[in-house]
Amino acid sequence: MDQTKKRIKPNQITLLPPDTRVFVTLINPYGEEAQKSLELSVNTTKEELQSILQQLVKTEEDQVYSFFHNNVELIDTLNQLIVSDPEYKLENTFSLTYHPQSLFRIQPITRQTAALEGHEQPVLCVQFRTHGDVLATGSGDTTIRLWDMLTETPIATLKGHKNWVLCLAWSPDCKYIASGSHDGQVCIWDVETNQLKGQPLIGHTKWVTSIAWQPMHLDEECTLVASSSKDGSVRIWSRISLSCLISINAHQKAITKMLWGGQGYIYTASEDTTIGVWNKSGKRVQELKGHGHWVNSIALHTDYTIRCACFSEGNTEINRKQAKVLYDKMLNGKNERLVSGSDDQTLMLWEYTSSKPKVRMTGHQQQVNHVQFSPDGRYIVSASFDKSLRIWDGYNGNWIATLRGHVGSVYQVSWSSDSRYMLSASKDSTLKLWSLSKKKLAFDLPGHADEVYAVDWAPIGGEKAGSGGKDRRVKIWRH
Repeated sequence: MDQTKKRIKPNQITLLPPDTRVFVTLINPYGEEAQKSLELSVNTTKEELQSILQQLVKTEEDQVYSFFHNNVELIDTLNQLIVSDPEYKLENTFSLTYHPQSLFRIQPITRQTAALEGHEQPVLCVQFRTHGDVLATGSGDTTIRLWDMLTETPIATLKGHKNWVLCLAWSPDCKYIASGSHDGQVCIWDVETNQLKGQPLIGHTKWVTSIAWQPMHLDEECTLVASSSKDGSVRIWSRISLSCLISINAHQKAITKMLWGGQGYIYTASEDTTIGVWNKSGKRVQELKGHGHWVNSIALHTDYTIRCACFSEGNTEINRKQAKVLYDKMLNGKNERLVSGSDDQTLMLWEYTSSKPKVRMTGHQQQVNHVQFSPDGRYIVSASFDKSLRIWDGYNGNWIATLRGHVGSVYQVSWSSDSRYMLSASKDSTLKLWSLSKKKLAFDLPGHADEVYAVDWAPIGGEKAGSGGKDRRVKIWRH
């Protein structure tokens, strides 16, 4: 069943008399009531409910909410929503779930504006700086290239790796890039000088699979960065001393993905079918067990908030405080939610406090390659080798929709910052833009000559996306 917005056509239903009153309960996404119940007229509008809710939960006046009953959205008045539910009886309390809405809207990506040449081997990773002004791309040619997004021209080529650049990550303050390569080396680059800091960091015995900086609100100077490897270890490096501070022998088999969460924990997904949760001293806090095959991808519902920590260039204290405020608001007094995708064709939703999953999500017909929470934390999208994407509820794991259109494996997916669109990269050489509200393809984006391995949508601003793949070209896409 489709579990998001279903619009009711007024002429298809018989409305209740306008003087009818009902008891309404307002419930947050976690299932908690804002107040026991309110007696309201059936002619209460969405705008009036907004005002009532703002007073009940004491939020900012400009915070906008959407309201749902049984996953049907309130568009106009309560009356239309009530009569759309044949099971509801007037003597019962009518439940409405509310969700905060984004205060801005991103235009959909519809066209290619640049094909940037320079890499001599496939492009394996792409990531925008937080504000979207610079794109970093890593390649099999051992280099990282920086591209100016205003002029769509090259800024610099970073040379220091001796093998394929498999992963890279901007520091939260946007001043540094850390990258990992196929020979196990980690490099830290100063973006102001476009130079390698010191020498490549050596320690991993197999290739690097992930890079993650400690979040801004925990480390305002961005001094610590972690790397995970095919060798099963995590290493925490100091940007200052350029040395390994801690080595965690996390798994007996390869680590496929590693994240540094905002509660201070490091999460590691492994080919040994488990997910490890570690503190930065290297002590294991939890082992998450449930998958029957390799865990390929993990994501936190706070990933976007953590990524967008850099507000003010130079003032680290302002950045740290602002990042903490936004992170705490996203957490809302709860724990971080983690989603995982596996070769066993399932996803699982977790909290680090329990070793067992909250829910197991089934439906994909082949391995799940990539998972990502929407920036608002409400939805999860999964990309699979079965050529489809699936949308799931980010709180309870319920299936919402299946998106079909690719004719090859889907490798990666990236959300627009307003959580309204998804951009997927595929083996079939295309990118595709999907609409969350319509739950279908919005735009087909051909342009690459071969498989597309990586895609990123600029997190702040959001008017551009970048992609890279086997054809060695970096493509820029805009509205």
